Amino acid sequence: MALDNSQKLNSLGFAKSPEETRIVVAMSGGVDSSVVAAMLAEEGYDVIGVTLQLYDHGAALAKKGACCAGIDIQDARRVANDMNFPHYVLDYENIFKETVIDEFADSYLAGATPVPCIRCNERVKFKDLLATARDLGADCMATGHYIQRKSGPNGPELHSATDAARDQSYFLFSTTPEQLDYLRFPLGHLPSKDETRALAIKYGLTVADKPDSQDICFVPDGNYAKLIEKLRPGAAEPGDIVDTNGKVLGHHNGVIHYTIGQRRGIGIGGLSDPLYVVKLDVDTKQVIVGPKEMLTTRTVPVREINWLGDAPFESKKVWQVSVKVRSTRPAREALIRPTSATTAIVELLNPESGVSPGQACVFYETEGSRILGGGWIWKGDA
Repeated sequence: MALDNSQKLNSLGFAKSPEETRIVVAMSGGVDSSVVAAMLAEEGYDVIGVTLQLYDHGAALAKKGACCAGIDIQDARRVANDMNFPHYVLDYENIFKETVIDEFADSYLAGATPVPCIRCNERVKFKDLLATARDLGADCMATGHYIQRKSGPNGPELHSATDAARDQSYFLFSTTPEQLDYLRFPLGHLPSKDETRALAIKYGLTVADKPDSQDICFVPDGNYAKLIEKLRPGAAEPGDIVDTNGKVLGHHNGVIHYTIGQRRGIGIGGLSDPLYVVKLDVDTKQVIVGPKEMLTTRTVPVREINWLGDAPFESKKVWQVSVKVRSTRPAREALIRPTSATTAIVELLNPESGVSPGQACVFYETEGSRILGGGWIWKGDA
């Protein structure tokens, strides 16, 4: 049957009524995804809520603000009951451990500083859960992320959230064009989190005043080293703390207790000038420390690049962009020099400190809000 081009698009961009449009909402149990589900249900969409049980770590089951376990699953179920739409809990513990937790542990053991939230979006939520949404016959999947999907001349584009303080684009750079075509982010245009909480109150949601999650969900106490020792027995092997000339300044109980850029709690004292962790050598079990200026760099090798620009990545020798090398840093002007379809050397026009392997380097338009993709910072030459 030919499409009636005169038919008005609904709020999610489909040429049919909300009642005829099925939406799977990824519900973590927090206020953001709960508001998305309630808002779409009130608009009349055929909403199905899905919550992933990703881990089961004893105390985490009773801890508020640790997504995807215990109390949060109960909160998501309660919202679905109150708003009268079906809700399912899927056990993804094995998938999550294999694709996110194990890599997190191995990356730390290799001296990197991983970002597991990105891998979770990439390998679990926007892969397996998205496939489940398709199996359920959904027209699209909606999430509570603060990011915007906009229609461009060449298809959907990814843009930063209106509220810069809540923007989650750093954690979603690996979203592919195919995934972006299927995803919706109804909160990305809101001016502030206060607006979201006001909507939660409007819909009568019990999670309206629920605090945001602060820690990595599977490390609710923030003790990464303790978790890694549990997952990888023997990982906390002692070694030396040395300066850049190899002089021993002290001793440590495992490189997993340190991160690049760390200043406090290194375990050496009595020195006139402050020292920072500038390198972790897993092979020699050394923590190398030096002055702050040694942390600055202009050249950042990046791999596993996901490119969201209109022209092919290798169609230019140099791309002039802005980049973020940490989620909490502002975007800085840079040049990207592709070395293959998925690798590049990023040249920062102004040096940054604390650039660490395992972190993401996310690409933005120099003018505007569009995300052009990103990749993973690593140690070697790209």
